[in-house]
Amino acid sequence: MTELTAQASPPAKGGSQALTTGTDTSPQQYLTFLLEGEMFAVGILNVKEIIEYGTVTSIPMMPPFIRGVINLRGSVVPVVDLSSRFGNNPAQVSRRTCIVIVEVMDGEERHDIGIVVDAVSEVLEIPRTDIEPPPSFGAKIRADFITGMGKVNGNFVIILNVGQVLSVEEISLLSQIGGGDGGGDAPAETA
Repeated sequence: MTELTAQASPPAKGGSQALTTGTDTSPQQYLTFLLEGEMFAVGILNVKEIIEYGTVTSIPMMPPFIRGVINLRGSVVPVVDLSSRFGNNPAQVSRRTCIVIVEVMDGEERHDIGIVVDAVSEVLEIPRTDIEPPPSFGAKIRADFITGMGKVNGNFVIILNVGQVLSVEEISLLSQIGGGDGGGDAPAETA
């Protein structure tokens, strides 16, 4: 199991520190990982830890991209198969398969969610000047899932918008799995 510590810190609220502007060229840190041979990245500040793929308990009547739940130090954490979420075949588990635990905000609530990836690569710093806007077409995944395209050593890294990949509706569904009060009706079975 690997604990990650981000070197960057979020902007101070109400402090004298300048807020990020469009002209800010400071590098941002991203955790990069492979999924079906493509390199993806998520902001390091969203990542809590990386764990080996272990026992995932499946939950009946969930959408296909929800692999199930894991017990993480006594907490129930839902696990999403990113490959399946992007409309591809479910990820094939190998010895390098990992679960990246990310923290996603829903209003004032924080949710820990595991995402299955083929292999974790490294933490990279990508200057904002090396990040292009998401493509409007031609990507293998929905454009709203992409924050930008980072240029690293002549190659593109797809920077994911974690909050969009795990949208508010899905967070609500996942919180019901995780034992939150969730309210409302039980999730409907998907075809």
